[in-house]
Amino acid sequence: MSRSSSNTLRTRCATYATAGLFALGSVAVAPAATAVEVPATGTFSFTTGPGILPAWDSANISLVGVSPGSVITNTGTNIARVTLPLVAKSGTANAAAGGFRFTNNDTGATFRCSNPTIDTRARVIDCVLPSGYNAAVFAITDIEERTRIDTDETKTTIFQGMTLQIINREMAIRLNDELDTNVFSASVVLGDGSLVVTRAR
Repeated sequence: MSRSSSNTLRTRCATYATAGLFALGSVAVAPAATAVEVPATGTFSFTTGPGILPAWDSANISLVGVSPGSVITNTGTNIARVTLPLVAKSGTANAAAGGFRFTNNDTGATFRCSNPTIDTRARVIDCVLPSGYNAAVFAITDIEERTRIDTDETKTTIFQGMTLQIINREMAIRLNDELDTNVFSASVVLGDGSLVVTRAR
């Protein structure tokens, strides 16, 4: 990972840990900037919830993976699964490579989430937007289960049952405006995710 990427992750950890806690109504903020950034491997993935993909389809909105991320759509079950590889972590913030984008197939308008950072303490997922700026786009409103597996050489943490929603009304409005649609809402569960992250001891 380059020095600029490292600086970006540290900045995002500090900024979005704070932003996410305020967005979700929390008051305690951990000093994320003091966390040490380390290489990591693993995967973050989420599956769209019931009715989400049909709603997007009805508005001609598609979800597409940005390499090395991927999106697999199952038309039989009307769900889409997003999978992103992890490349680094700093404290509770886990940096993924690639990303995904929403596309309005009628107008060609897009909204891209690149190099997401998934922070399991701040309970937010922030994205690098096409403008180059970061934004907290999604909230992790619940994490059902956390498992820790340690070996002599590695530490692995598994998070399951991560409930995802658009972080707030303002972001839902932004998505609708940029994609010229009205299908996005902060009050609707977007999907269910999981995160598996491994680092050296």
